[in-house]
Amino acid sequence: MGKKLTSRSEDYSKWYNELVVKADLAENSGVRGCMVIKPYGFAIWEKMQAQLDKMFKETGHENAYFPLFIPKSYLSKEASHVEGFAKECAVVTHYRLKNAEDGSGIVVDEDAKLEEELIVRPTSETIIWDTYRRWIQSYRDLPLLINQWANVVRWEMRTRLFLRTAEFLWQEGHTAHATRQEAVEEAQQMMHVYAEFAEEHMAVPVIKGTKTESERFAGAEETYCIEALMQDGKALQAGTSHFLGQNFAKAFDVKFATKEGKQEHVWATSWGVSTRLMGALVMTHSDDNGLVLPPKLAPIQVVIVPIYKGLEQLDVISEKVDSLVKELRSKGISVKYDKRDTHKPGFKFNEYELKGVPVRLAIGQRDLENGTYEVARRDTLEKESIKAEDIVGKIVSLMDEIQENIYKKALDYRKAHITKVDSYDEFKEVIEGKGGFVLAHWDGTAETEDKIKEETKATIRCILLNAEKEEGKCMVTGKPSMQRVLFAKAY
Repeated sequence: MGKKLTSRSEDYSKWYNELVVKADLAENSGVRGCMVIKPYGFAIWEKMQAQLDKMFKETGHENAYFPLFIPKSYLSKEASHVEGFAKECAVVTHYRLKNAEDGSGIVVDEDAKLEEELIVRPTSETIIWDTYRRWIQSYRDLPLLINQWANVVRWEMRTRLFLRTAEFLWQEGHTAHATRQEAVEEAQQMMHVYAEFAEEHMAVPVIKGTKTESERFAGAEETYCIEALMQDGKALQAGTSHFLGQNFAKAFDVKFATKEGKQEHVWATSWGVSTRLMGALVMTHSDDNGLVLPPKLAPIQVVIVPIYKGLEQLDVISEKVDSLVKELRSKGISVKYDKRDTHKPGFKFNEYELKGVPVRLAIGQRDLENGTYEVARRDTLEKESIKAEDIVGKIVSLMDEIQENIYKKALDYRKAHITKVDSYDEFKEVIEGKGGFVLAHWDGTAETEDKIKEETKATIRCILLNAEKEEGKCMVTGKPSMQRVLFAKAY
């Protein structure tokens, strides 16, 4: 199986696009800007989804489902929210088709115009807060902690598989609280949940922070985020959590009776991650040979490939392998025994290397005689011969070793690509050359932020949480600054 991937150093963007398709993760569909997630890609997403869902439920959240369609009038109720999403909305105007009178095909039935247009959800705050008005009456109904797994549509003109598509899968949490403090703590908690998932399961190191006012979610008073660094030195926003204040509660008149009998508006949060995490996973760890998957998210953690001549030899190998497969599965390790006779071992080795399977075992006649297996690690491409009696223990330990190693490799890359600068000239030089994250002083104004973005294409990724106060001068204007912020070019 010839991989023939463009190398990362030659063209990182092309390498990514080729890898996503050749590794059977996803492909473009017949609908412009939309993707088909293939079974192997969806299996990774399912593992992400299962772990996140478990973490949400451990923090007291429940799943529900809300409509795909949102009446246009709902979006109008929160001014900054509608302004933030207006340019990305897909709008349903009619509800029926008919055959054209001239026989040219199917046309929209002009007599079937909707009384009010429906928006295909770009996010669900408005439809959910209209619902919460009926669900929340008193302090006894709070906090209300709801999550939804869904698809959303944001009409993108320039798309890339997983990273930016017109339709994508995600989860969106929407919570209501009695006090401002509770809502702020919820928004912060979910940012920490996302960071824990990214680091411990995706093996992707992230930086936590808050967005600047101009980069906040539309309708939010504060946006918390986690930022990851890809191998080409660009940042990727891996998750956001928003403190919405009382904006949506006031827009939809969601009030509750306090213990004292007063009527007050509730406090809100929303938070979400999407299939964009798939892009982060690919770009953080993979190499010129294909995917490199963390064992915790790999659909197949171990693949076993027999090397044989004739069915008789295969039967002997299969008998030995069957008991190993059962033992590994009993320890919660997903195993595939690939005894297809339609492909040669070399083809299979290439296939599983491309698909990022963490551990590959090979067993042939010599291994049978010696009582061994050949063990190959995907992360380091190292091979070694292991005694059959030690193989289970070795594989169990390799799951942790590989998970830790690819996290460390990504962390080392990030550490080497965080640069402090004091002058604007130095900033431009690093952004254009070395890339990565740049820590610099900023005067706190949107004007300076816009100027930097316009001139360098770099944005403020976040204002770091709990960052040390450090007096300095804005690299652009020379005005006083109390701390550095994190800049980067980003996806």
